[in-house]
Amino acid sequence: MNAFGKTDVGLMRTINQDSIFVSTQPIGKLPNLFIVADGMGGHKAGDVASREAIERFVKYACTTHMSDPANILDAGIISVNKDIFDMANSNRDYSGMGTTFVAASLVENHVYIANVGDSRLYLIGRDIRQITRDHSLVEDMVRMGVLEREEARTHYKKNVITKAIGVADDKTSTPDIFEIEVENGDKLLLCSDGLTNMVEDYDIKKIVKDNDSIEDAVRELIKQANENGGKDNISAILIEPEIGEE
Repeated sequence: MNAFGKTDVGLMRTINQDSIFVSTQPIGKLPNLFIVADGMGGHKAGDVASREAIERFVKYACTTHMSDPANILDAGIISVNKDIFDMANSNRDYSGMGTTFVAASLVENHVYIANVGDSRLYLIGRDIRQITRDHSLVEDMVRMGVLEREEARTHYKKNVITKAIGVADDKTSTPDIFEIEVENGDKLLLCSDGLTNMVEDYDIKKIVKDNDSIEDAVRELIKQANENGGKDNISAILIEPEIGEE
């Protein structure tokens, strides 16, 4: 398995509130682990939220006795949510902070995915398919039929998310869990909305397909997002599974 991740501050922000984690080696009972977290909050609170969420999740995964990947992702995110919520309520500088969180772990040809917020995971094969579902106001409007999918991308409330880690100490921050199968030749992309708000899905797929290496593809995705405006922090992790490897 090959994987490469990169995060970039973009052109309009002075602080990078995104954090990423890439490990093709075991993290506790997980055979590998990939995370993108997009923090939010004033001062440096968003930076703290995304970084702490990842660090605390990795620690949880390393110490839990659970072995099922979906259960580790689910329980770990619930645990992290409480930690970030407590931090936000115990320090005035961190008040109101939170973070999106999308994580994945591959076991043979199965991919276990968890997400809270609007950071995404895509499966890129013959086509590009968004696996995660955004927890956002415009996504809810699309599902209810009051907004067309094409309108959602440029809607003035597109950045309003309905779920995030750390903003509530209850079930409203529990993750969605997905399980999919991958084939040889497929690639997985985890990314923050700093990429998807700047680069269309079709162009994401073309960049991934046109570049010989995942490293070049990730760098080109970030470059394209910046060339299109770079209005937010940009993070991307591209994974190239090898089906059948031990």
